[in-house]
Amino acid sequence: MRTDRTELPAENRNDWKTIRTLFPYLSDYRGRIGLALLFLALAKLANIGVPVALKLIVDGLDVTKSTAQIITVPLFLLIAYGLLRFSTSLFQELRNAVFAKASQRSTRRIALKVFRHLHELALRFHLDRQTGGISRDIERGSRSITQLLHFLIFSILPTAFEIVVVCAILLVNFDIWFSVVTIVTVSLYFLYTYQVTEWRITFRVQMNTADSRANTTAIDSLINYETVKYFGNEEYEAQRYDKEMHSWEKASIKSQVSLALLNIGQGVIIGIGITVLMIMAAHGVATGTMTLGDFVMVNAFLIQLYIPLNFLGTIFREVKHSLTDMEKMFSLLEVDAEIEDKSSAVPLAITRRQVAFHNVKFHYQSDRPILHDISFEIPAGHKVAVVGSSGAGKSTLARLLFRFYDVSDGTITIDGQDIRDVTLASLRAAIGIVPQDTVLFNDTIEYNIRYGQPHAGRAEIQRAARLANLHKFIAALPQGYDTVVGERGLKLSGGEKQRIAIARTILKDPPILILDEATSQLDSKSEQAIQSALKQVAANRTTLVIAHRLSTVIDADQILVLHHGRITERGAHRELLAAKGRYAEMWALQQEQRELEQEAEQIGESVEIRMVDKAG
Repeated sequence: MRTDRTELPAENRNDWKTIRTLFPYLSDYRGRIGLALLFLALAKLANIGVPVALKLIVDGLDVTKSTAQIITVPLFLLIAYGLLRFSTSLFQELRNAVFAKASQRSTRRIALKVFRHLHELALRFHLDRQTGGISRDIERGSRSITQLLHFLIFSILPTAFEIVVVCAILLVNFDIWFSVVTIVTVSLYFLYTYQVTEWRITFRVQMNTADSRANTTAIDSLINYETVKYFGNEEYEAQRYDKEMHSWEKASIKSQVSLALLNIGQGVIIGIGITVLMIMAAHGVATGTMTLGDFVMVNAFLIQLYIPLNFLGTIFREVKHSLTDMEKMFSLLEVDAEIEDKSSAVPLAITRRQVAFHNVKFHYQSDRPILHDISFEIPAGHKVAVVGSSGAGKSTLARLLFRFYDVSDGTITIDGQDIRDVTLASLRAAIGIVPQDTVLFNDTIEYNIRYGQPHAGRAEIQRAARLANLHKFIAALPQGYDTVVGERGLKLSGGEKQRIAIARTILKDPPILILDEATSQLDSKSEQAIQSALKQVAANRTTLVIAHRLSTVIDADQILVLHHGRITERGAHRELLAAKGRYAEMWALQQEQRELEQEAEQIGESVEIRMVDKAG
């Protein structure tokens, strides 16, 4: 069984590994980061200078001094005090301004790398994925990068720097116990915060998991809106969504309750530390070993130190939350792309446009083979059709030719070149496909056609639309080519969507063409109109047609009958009918069905005519 590759365990990563992942993206901004750190240090030094200036002001106002001294000294110190306060704010804002580009650009580059990597992953991953959950993981992870960088560089580092400098000042100017009590209080605070936060992080993981599942459920339900309505399952979908939200609610409540416990403990530790230090300072003033200015300075130091320290508890929690949010996003980068260019891969050289399958075997799972020893060639400019019942492996041939998967055994070549030895970009550029199930972007008709050639002009787009028998339909719309098709093209019929798929493949103008049930969504009249267009498009191309309706492939140079992953018959249409094998049986059955459909249409038309006559 395949595992769900989108459920990547966070235990595979650790906090330091997550942080180290950021370093390469920041290395290009070493100058900005260095300048920001300089401003940070200057801001903290100015902040630390404020209590020192306050002490000197208080001591300068000593009543035992002369009036001239009292007026001159505090005035100078008051100006210095104001400048220090201003400098603190100035350097903090300069730090933020300088660092902004580094943090935002890094976030953008990482998000872009994850996005590109998701497109590089094999089809196997995307068949297993849950789009809503992955989108929420990327959203949370991207948002957390900026928060983490800000917290680490502008909160944790400066607070640690300030603690060291304050402890040094206390050690130099006062009894050693002032530094000891400060260090013990800070250490107990950090230890308590770390232990409780590590315990709480489990609730955050549960919240994220429930949130991703709820988002997946919501998006999946909204995408399938019509199906929900068909079966009247609105309440069922609401219950599914509420079930995941209930899990999120329980984890969220636990997180909030444990947060209250964390805050209470932090407050107790800080309160005891401040009380002990103030008692020591008051005793020093009473015994004459400290001045009143010293008492004020110690008090100011403690306020300046413990207020950010108290905030640091919140910062530490947010850092852990940010790391948790980033883990899933970064773990996506660790998913093996599976289908990649070889180091020796070269661009595909198109010469004769000949495609060949040589003894190809393929399985999704080792115990479930899909294709067995498939061998055939499509000469340059020829059309080869593959027919068979559903599940025979027809569409798998197209996926293998595109290298969405690699063959389990055998080779696929284009002009003698093994497609595993050429670059994916050049291979896929050489092949155009009209898929059975066309899904469009929620944009305009013009955008969806232009997707085949992003730099094409309006005239080229209209030419492709005409060839796909689509231009008249578009021209009749109020917004014409600017008509928005809706989510997955839901505003259009199946036939209209398929014509857009045909038009954008025509616009791509590939030398090799795959038509995978290209007219399966069309009615008989539309099918006949488009068949002539497809013949014109395929005239000078090597074409692989995968079809269910045999009437669409009677002009193929060779028809392959695929049954349970094996080619059981091959030949032209008349040859296969003469052989009276499986193909002949399928043809007879489809002809019978077609006759019944035509009779039903004629009966419907005659009933409609009689109703009109009666009404007249």
